[in-house]
Amino acid sequence: MKFAYRFSNLLGTVYRCGNLNFTCDGNSLISPVGNRVTVFDLKNNKSDTLPLATRYNIKCVGLSPDGRLAIIVDEGGDALLVSLVCRSVLHHFHFKGAVHSVAFSPDGRKFVVTKGNGAQLYHAPGRRREFNAFVLDKTYFGPYDETTCIDWTDDSKCFVVGSKDMSTWVFGAERWDNLIYYALGGHRDAIVACFFEADSLDVYTLSQDGALCVWQCDTPPAGLRLKAPSGWRADLQRREGDEDEEDNEEEERAVRGKAAPAAEEQQGKVRYSRLAKYFFNKEGDFNNLTAAAYHKKVHLLVTGFASGMFHLHELPEFNLIHSLSISDQRVASVAINSSGDWIAFGCSGLGQLLVWEWQSESYVLKQQGHFNSMVSLAYSPDGQYIVTGGDDGKVKVWNTLSGFCFITFTEHSSGVTGVTFTATGYVIVTSSMDGTVRAFDLHRYRNFRTFTSPRPTQFSCVAVDTSGEVVAAGAQDSFEIFIWSMQTGRLLDVLSGHEGPISGLCFNPTKSVLASASWDRTVRLWDMADSWRTTETLALTSDALAVTFRPDGAELAVATLNSQITFWDPENAVQTGSIEGRHDLKSGRKELDKITAKHSAKGKAFTALCYSADGQSVLAGGRSKFVCIYHVREQILRKRFEISGNLSLDAMEEFLNRRKMTEFGNLALIDQDAAEEAGVAIPLPGVKKGDMSSRHFKPEIRVTSLRFSPTGRCWAATTTEGLLIYSLDARMLFDPFELDTSVTPARVRAALRQRDFTRAILMAFRLNERKLLQEALESVPWDEVEVVSSSLPDLYVEKVLEFLASSLEVSHHLEFYLVWAQKLLMAHGQKLKARAGTLLPAVQFLQKSIQRHFDGLSKLCDWNRYSLRFALAVSQQRGLKRASEAPGSEEEADGSDEDDESLHLLGAGPGDADGLRP
Repeated sequence: MKFAYRFSNLLGTVYRCGNLNFTCDGNSLISPVGNRVTVFDLKNNKSDTLPLATRYNIKCVGLSPDGRLAIIVDEGGDALLVSLVCRSVLHHFHFKGAVHSVAFSPDGRKFVVTKGNGAQLYHAPGRRREFNAFVLDKTYFGPYDETTCIDWTDDSKCFVVGSKDMSTWVFGAERWDNLIYYALGGHRDAIVACFFEADSLDVYTLSQDGALCVWQCDTPPAGLRLKAPSGWRADLQRREGDEDEEDNEEEERAVRGKAAPAAEEQQGKVRYSRLAKYFFNKEGDFNNLTAAAYHKKVHLLVTGFASGMFHLHELPEFNLIHSLSISDQRVASVAINSSGDWIAFGCSGLGQLLVWEWQSESYVLKQQGHFNSMVSLAYSPDGQYIVTGGDDGKVKVWNTLSGFCFITFTEHSSGVTGVTFTATGYVIVTSSMDGTVRAFDLHRYRNFRTFTSPRPTQFSCVAVDTSGEVVAAGAQDSFEIFIWSMQTGRLLDVLSGHEGPISGLCFNPTKSVLASASWDRTVRLWDMADSWRTTETLALTSDALAVTFRPDGAELAVATLNSQITFWDPENAVQTGSIEGRHDLKSGRKELDKITAKHSAKGKAFTALCYSADGQSVLAGGRSKFVCIYHVREQILRKRFEISGNLSLDAMEEFLNRRKMTEFGNLALIDQDAAEEAGVAIPLPGVKKGDMSSRHFKPEIRVTSLRFSPTGRCWAATTTEGLLIYSLDARMLFDPFELDTSVTPARVRAALRQRDFTRAILMAFRLNERKLLQEALESVPWDEVEVVSSSLPDLYVEKVLEFLASSLEVSHHLEFYLVWAQKLLMAHGQKLKARAGTLLPAVQFLQKSIQRHFDGLSKLCDWNRYSLRFALAVSQQRGLKRASEAPGSEEEADGSDEDDESLHLLGAGPGDADGLRP
């Protein structure tokens, strides 16, 4: 259970590619992020990534009308049937080709998939378990090029499909007599979107060149007639009926046969006619329409363009409501929620996700990840926040509870190389390649200190001592370490001695000692209290890439270029052990590599290193898809985590793919997207439109930074996919503690009935079942908590603290658990000091839970206090005004009404006005 870490959440990446979907209630947004899916709860301000992944990047997501099922299709054509209720995969399916879009019918019985130049109609999976959840009903052909979009009628009788051949096809989902298919033309570019009007067969089609065609159908949906069965279907239907029913059916069929020609002449086939054709106001030639969404009840059309603009129109009159720009990148996807109030936009170029309320013209959600890859991360001391720095020069702070970024600092003009928190948790210190080290305040959200060197240099790492007064940064080009004072901002000293770039800095948590790792195969220890002199120089066998101290400061770990992790005693400068990690990295083979993955791993090494919260294990990662946890004392591999299985990234496969090898070389050398940019052909050289340097590339999977949470409950890694959070999942594990046959749940409840609370709690912790633990602790009367907590053995105190911390996050019994924590710490405080190192993660976990409640309650109390002050001020002002005026019954009545109205706006009733009036 100690290392039962499971994937918990994905931060830093809010949108990658694919289509956006709102849930049926309209309060949550489903966004594909690489090969995973994130659900953004817009009402509760939370984001959650589903614990499932596809083999390639997700291409499209289809959501069932009831919101229970989702079909997720990746770029390779593999599909996952996912239950959004239990958050698990129900079925795997392969469509044997690239799928562009998928859409469920409004009744939820069928869904359509556009693949190649056709559309496939499938029976939707039911609630009962089936051997094959996807049953193909019919395949529709008609377009001559790839199909792009789908839309259904409200009664699920027909669907419309758009294509790149500039045509739109209306197909019948059933065997209709007067509608088999109907082709619509009139466009001069590929169809981007097509929509049915509400309760009608009228169609809107939009093409890439910004044209909208309105098509009117001469037949209502109720006018569609089912085709009479013929051949073996008619014989089968005839056998199922009785003889009397057969005679009646024959007579009726004869009558219908005589009347059929007349009915066909009267009704005829379904026909369409174009009512109007509109053009969007385009700014510039390179402003193609890229995405669109239509809300049938509100008649609202939202269109996104390649320039980052979006338009809101009212149909069918085509009245312009809004025309705004969200960025300078193309809008890749647009979605509207069920009520028509919120509009979601996704920009794949910036990794940006926006939810806009168009009536109030305000943002509901505005999130954007790092434009380039993340480089470094750091946990706050209480574990509530994570700060990340990226190659784009941005510093972002994330809330671990909600998963959202709440502040972004953009003062750096180049890539950020290191980030760290001070001991207070309210100051962030960052280093950058722009030659500055900056300090940011989380109270006022500003850059209050900027540290620079006498001559321009590039900083590769940064560290802050435990007091928060000394800031150190290592230079990449001058091989020096610069020391500043946080209080004054002055440069205190420049430490020289290294003969290579500084790769890592770390302060001893208990002493004023700085450890610096360099490419010159040494690690130097600098004494901050003794004139910045070098106390020891640790000689290594290879270049040092990362260095870190154990939480108690008694051990030092160094990762080197030869894939080794060496452990040192900083007091005596003696090596205490080493771990060979070359075989545990298992780096993959790149597409263009001419050597195998086994030989490629010889040049790989761990580049990120950190100790666990208890100091017994070390977490290591590098240019590989694996993160390893090693036991320090035993020097063995405890567990290995595969952070990604996305084959859309490079260096993922272990063997050479012979299908990509031809007599002319590797197919990966051919840039498939070199002739296209966002679906538009790049002009010939010499013209000004288009970016000639834009080429397609596959990012390589790698881990750039690792950190354990101070609470020990989770760890985070900055990777090519984003910021991955792995947390302990104790719900699925049975992990007993000193269990024997005499300990059963019945015995625990019997002890509770006998009011032997101490014995019941001890037996419950030995079974280690959460519900039983909660029952045992909450059965203790509050006035007996002090007696019970003082009688607990020392071995169980840490377990009780961890349970209290985890319960405070979800329980409503806040005061009861706070009393438990207070009495437990007061009774065992002196004994706990001897084991401060091992108990530190549990105490910090408890502090994080209490601090979160404190922040929420303090904000609520402040709001109430300010509201009461405002109410009193308004009341005093009204009283002074009435005293200055002549007395009169009408004026007094008016004044009391105004007081009641002002208090009513604050949430107080008219009866509360007298109590607040001085």
